[in-house]
Amino acid sequence: MRRSIKIAAIAAAGTLALTACSGGGGGGGGGDDLEAHGDITIWYSNNAAEIEWGKQMVEAWNAEHPDEQVKAQEIPAGDSSEAVIGAAITAGNAPCLIFNTSPAAVPQFEKAGGLVSLSSFEDGDDYINERSGDNAAQYASADGEFYQMPWKSNPVVIFYNKAMFTAAGLDPEAPKLSTYDEFLDTARTLTESGAAPYAIYPAPSSEFYQSWFDFYPLYGAETGGTQLVEGGKATFDSDAGAAVSEFWATMYKEGLAGQEAYNGDSFVDGNSAMTIAGPWAIDYFGEDVDWGTVPVPTSKGTAADETYTFSDAKNVGMFTACENKGTAWDVLKFATGEEQDGQLLELTGQMPLRQDLTTAYPDYFSENPAYEVFGDQANRVVEVPNVANSIEVWQTFRDAYSKTVIFGEGDIPSFLTDTAAEVDALVGQG
Repeated sequence: MRRSIKIAAIAAAGTLALTACSGGGGGGGGGDDLEAHGDITIWYSNNAAEIEWGKQMVEAWNAEHPDEQVKAQEIPAGDSSEAVIGAAITAGNAPCLIFNTSPAAVPQFEKAGGLVSLSSFEDGDDYINERSGDNAAQYASADGEFYQMPWKSNPVVIFYNKAMFTAAGLDPEAPKLSTYDEFLDTARTLTESGAAPYAIYPAPSSEFYQSWFDFYPLYGAETGGTQLVEGGKATFDSDAGAAVSEFWATMYKEGLAGQEAYNGDSFVDGNSAMTIAGPWAIDYFGEDVDWGTVPVPTSKGTAADETYTFSDAKNVGMFTACENKGTAWDVLKFATGEEQDGQLLELTGQMPLRQDLTTAYPDYFSENPAYEVFGDQANRVVEVPNVANSIEVWQTFRDAYSKTVIFGEGDIPSFLTDTAAEVDALVGQG
C-alpha cells in the first residue's frame, strides 16, 4: 500500500545503523546459523488486512511446527517503518523477518550489515527466480545476490471518475486517455466544462517517494520497463525522460493538475477527475466514487497488455540479528508459497510478486473482476533501482523535478542532464 515515509527519519536511522556497524559494508548472512532452527520472531505491517493475513499465516505455521514457533507482532510505531527498522539494526535486536521492507531502503540496510543474503541459502536464488520470474531480477543487489524477498506489489494505474466524465460529455466506458495528446485533450475538456476543478492531482510535495506516483509510472510505461538507474547510470536523460517531463509540465502549466498541497483525498473529495493508485484503492474508494481504470498513458498509446507501470512493492527482509536463520528461511518460503500467496490476495487485494498471477488464482480473479486488471498488470512492473544511496537519489530527482516540472522554473533539458549527473555521482559513491 501507499504509505508516507519521512526522509529525515530514514536518513537518521541509516546513519545510526552505519555507525553501529564497525567496518560497515556487506549485507552479512553467511555462517553456520543458516542451518540453525528454533523459535523466531517476525514483524508485519500494522494495517488491518495484513494483520489478519499475518495472524493466520503464523497460526498455520505454528500448528505444524511445535519445535519452531513463530512469535509475531505489528511493526513498532515510529516516524516510519524504515526508521524503526534502522534503529533495530543499530540495536542488534531486529526480528528474523520483517514483512514490510521498502525496496528503496534495502541498499541502506544492506550497507549497514543488517540484512541476510537470501542467495546464501542453497535454494535461495532458485526459489526467488521460480516464484517471481522475470520480475525477480529488479530486486537483486549490485553483487547479484538477493537481500530481499520480492513479496507483493500494488501496480498503479489511472483511476477516473465516471460521473465527471459523463458530465463533461466524455465516454465513461471508453475514455480517451491512451496517448499524451488524448490525455491532455480529455483533461482540458474536464476542467473547461466545469465537471472537475482539476483533471488529476498528484501530490506536488517534495518527499522523495512522490515521484513514484507521477513521473515514474509514466516513465516505466514510456520505456517498456526501464528503471531510473541501470548499470550504475541514470537513464532518464533521454527522449523518454523528456517526453514524460514535458507531459507533466504541460499539465501543471495549464492548470490541469494542482500545484498546491491538498489536505485530503482530491479524487474522493471530487476535486479531481483522476488519480494514480493501486489495487488497495478499490476498497478505499468503496462506494464514494463510480470509478473506472485505464493504464497510464504513453506518448504513442501503448497497448494495455504491453504497458508497464510502477510496482509500489513491499518485500520481506531477513535480518542478521536472527539466530535461527534456517527456520526463518523455511518460514519465509512457507509465507510466500502458493497457499499463503492466495491468502494474501484474498485478504488484502494486493498482488503477490508471483509470475502468471492470474492463471495461478483463476477463481479469485473470476470472483473479483475489478482486481483482474491489477493481476495482469503485475506481470509488467518497474521497481525502484537497487542502488547505493537510493533514498538520496530519489530526493535529488524529486527536488529538481518539482522545481522544473511542477513549478516551471528552468528548462527540462537542463533538469534532466544536471540531475542525471548528480544521480550518477551518488550511485558511484557505493
